[in-house]
Amino acid sequence: MKTLVVYYSRSGNTKKIAEEISNKMNCDIEEIIDNKNRKGIIGWLKSGRDARSKKLTTIKEMRKDIGKYDLVVIGTPIWAALMAPAVRTFINENKGEFKNVAFFCTCGSSGDVKTFEDMEDFIGITPLAKLTLTRKELIGDREDKLKVFIKGIK
Repeated sequence: MKTLVVYYSRSGNTKKIAEEISNKMNCDIEEIIDNKNRKGIIGWLKSGRDARSKKLTTIKEMRKDIGKYDLVVIGTPIWAALMAPAVRTFINENKGEFKNVAFFCTCGSSGDVKTFEDMEDFIGITPLAKLTLTRKELIGDREDKLKVFIKGIK
């Protein structure tokens, strides 16, 4: 199954997990780049506001052709119990191209259930697997959770 890991990461946490998943699955990876400046405390505040209002943003054009992949693994940080606007935009721009999807998220402690429901509703496809990693798991042992997630995809 030809697989692509696509992710957005403001702080680097989601990027770290995306790279781990890509390495373990030996598959392609691509970062979603938001054209909006989301750095610093002001960027953090605007990010939460934009997520709550389910706003789209502008993202850089993707290098990979989503339609050529059997599976797209989509990663997002959780902001205000929702996906990041850049991920919402990516899904919006590629609706109809996805054959299969899996979702993963990074979060402080909660919001994953609502985020995954929102992603599934927005994309219109039931994911093969879902993975949530909290702040605690990002700095600790997450190997077992990653194995279960990847096994669920295969």
